[in-house]
Amino acid sequence: MSLTRVILRLGRNPDAGFPEGDDNHGYVVVAPLDKDGHLDLELWRAHRAQCTVDRFSPDDAEKADGWLTHRGSHWFFHYDEEHEGPDEPVFRLGDHLMRVGEYLTIHEADGDDLTYKITEAQKV
Repeated sequence: MSLTRVILRLGRNPDAGFPEGDDNHGYVVVAPLDKDGHLDLELWRAHRAQCTVDRFSPDDAEKADGWLTHRGSHWFFHYDEEHEGPDEPVFRLGDHLMRVGEYLTIHEADGDDLTYKITEAQKV
């Protein structure tokens, strides 16, 4: 078990105006993963300050930094400044494998549900 730097890039979202996806929009997440690639709640509790989220975009107004957080049975991307937007829930993140080639759906602050593809995963 260790922390892993995972990069998610915007996948194909034709209904949202990204028919081919966009590698310039995404997230860098430092995640507490078990040996199989699932989020590990106990590892997160031990290292929550190191479990970060950085949203990247060509538009500076869309960039944000915060933390990977857990409440109840759900995982969220939590941002510490109001202008960065509200917490973003990741659909069933605790059930997903966080490995290269896998897809995740993130409920964006503007209300859109967008699909992202994991393009990199490296132990930190």
